[in-house]
Amino acid sequence: MTTIGIIGAGNIGGQLARKAIENGYDVVISNSRAPETLSALVDELGPKARAATSTEAAEAGDFVVVTIPFKNYTDVPVEPLAGKIVIDTNNYYFERDGHYPELDNGTATVSGLLQAHLPRSRVVKGFNHITAADVTADSKPAGSPDRRGLGVASDFDDAAELLTKLYDEFGFDAVNAGALSESWRFERDRPAYVVRQNAAELAANLAIAPRTI
Repeated sequence: MTTIGIIGAGNIGGQLARKAIENGYDVVISNSRAPETLSALVDELGPKARAATSTEAAEAGDFVVVTIPFKNYTDVPVEPLAGKIVIDTNNYYFERDGHYPELDNGTATVSGLLQAHLPRSRVVKGFNHITAADVTADSKPAGSPDRRGLGVASDFDDAAELLTKLYDEFGFDAVNAGALSESWRFERDRPAYVVRQNAAELAANLAIAPRTI
């Protein structure tokens, strides 16, 4: 059975863990404190989940989700993620993270910076423009006319394909925005951000997104 490592046990991390287990995955989840602080969550998730350090979660996952405050992205372990697909859910909030000039002026992207930090991993952007509650509450069967669309961006075809498959399993349609350099199109304050939209509506919102806010 496929194991998903989750680095970050906040709202999105917890909901992704719930949805993953619902779909038959094993989960190894970590936070910034210690595995024992996740005992209540792991008890709720059941026997297919266990708590670990971030390094252990990175090592255990066949692929790994990074869902932490952006300002901490350089804390993500590098070597255990070498050769692996990494799903990046992070968003840049300068009020929390401090200012990054390269993000403010549009010369870099959140997920591009994570990719640079993880040069031997294959980063794909996803699950960043949906609220935590909607990860479990807003899924629909394939073919539903109002099925929600979620964005994908990666420099690697296999990473984009994996996230597309995961979206479908979790109850969402994927819309590929292109390379990581285009991942800003479904980030904060753009038309696609945290808006319920089907795949066609999402594609239209990606197309009209302004590069800088």
